[in-house]
Amino acid sequence: MTAPLKHSDPVKVDVALGDRAYDIVIGRGVLSSLGERVAALRPGVRTAIVTDRTVAKYWLEAAEASLAASNIPTSRIVVEEGEISKTYAGLEKVSEALIAARIERNDLVIALGGGVVGDLAGFAAAILRRGVDFVQVPTSLLAQVDSSVGGKTGINSPQGKNLLGAFHQPVLVIADTAVLDTLSPRQFRAGYAEVAKYGVLGDEAFFTWLEKNHSDIFKGGSAREHAIATSCRAKAGVVSRDERETGERALLNLGHTFGHALEAATGFSDRLFHGEGVAIGMTLAAQFSARLGMIGEADAMRVERHLIEAGLPTRLQDIAGFAQEGLADADALMALMAQDKKVKRGKLTFILLEAVGRAVIAKDVEPTLVRDFLQSKLSQ
Repeated sequence: MTAPLKHSDPVKVDVALGDRAYDIVIGRGVLSSLGERVAALRPGVRTAIVTDRTVAKYWLEAAEASLAASNIPTSRIVVEEGEISKTYAGLEKVSEALIAARIERNDLVIALGGGVVGDLAGFAAAILRRGVDFVQVPTSLLAQVDSSVGGKTGINSPQGKNLLGAFHQPVLVIADTAVLDTLSPRQFRAGYAEVAKYGVLGDEAFFTWLEKNHSDIFKGGSAREHAIATSCRAKAGVVSRDERETGERALLNLGHTFGHALEAATGFSDRLFHGEGVAIGMTLAAQFSARLGMIGEADAMRVERHLIEAGLPTRLQDIAGFAQEGLADADALMALMAQDKKVKRGKLTFILLEAVGRAVIAKDVEPTLVRDFLQSKLSQ
């Protein structure tokens, strides 16, 4: 935990990966420093900005102006908003545009957007000319505290979430908290699920602080910068110790095994945002942990209560169109979970809780226990 930050005090969080280390710069208004920071990092570089239509309306010109002020040439690649772009077709569009823009190995791709843009642009950079560096400029809360940090890039398959991708670390992350003012309340709440996740999985003191201060985070006070910086420090520490998710980093997937299955069941549509799926998944993980006797019912209820207070969905029945096939079918959800990236030799792996603030990796979970649990939740 750190002392709450003032708006005027940008903070740097170091992601310690040896010669591939990079900074996360967090603060209100730091987007204006993009050009200066890129010029210092890569003198003489050319850039291409990948963004979506909605973000472009608000922040593309500001990003381009900052680059121009430092005499950095750039081109723009604008994709459709949402998971519809995080596909084979979206990857082809971005990759071909980067080639047409003559982005070379010593140039930079800039991902200006939320998690979809960051994952898509990062993956395109990873495979372009067998690897071009990129900068993350996350414009959603979820991207600022999670997807922009750690180098996971990729696209979805019709068979599951993030099944194609690469580990490709950015060289810089610029997290301007002012850009979050343009998010819809629903988008901001969805991102908050990932903030709460850091407290639930590894920092009970932070979770307690969130219980007391989440309303100030939503209002945009200094608590917002503090929550983002604390979340980034937590993720940076895990990534520096386990970059390729061979152990501890899997803990960051708390709520994701359930959540990704629910996203797939809803067709990766706006019926369920990623953070909303994580919120339901975290609640289910806590409740499943309680059913297995790992934590008490009171702890599971504490997690759910906080997410409800933050305005997040916590039940399967909270999903729009819940009764549609694939959501109200335990076997269908089990089939989708079988495609989770953490599955090994067909064995299910879950991130479960021993306490609020202490998550563990549970390997080879008995599928019948999971199915029976899901069936009980579907019947509520």
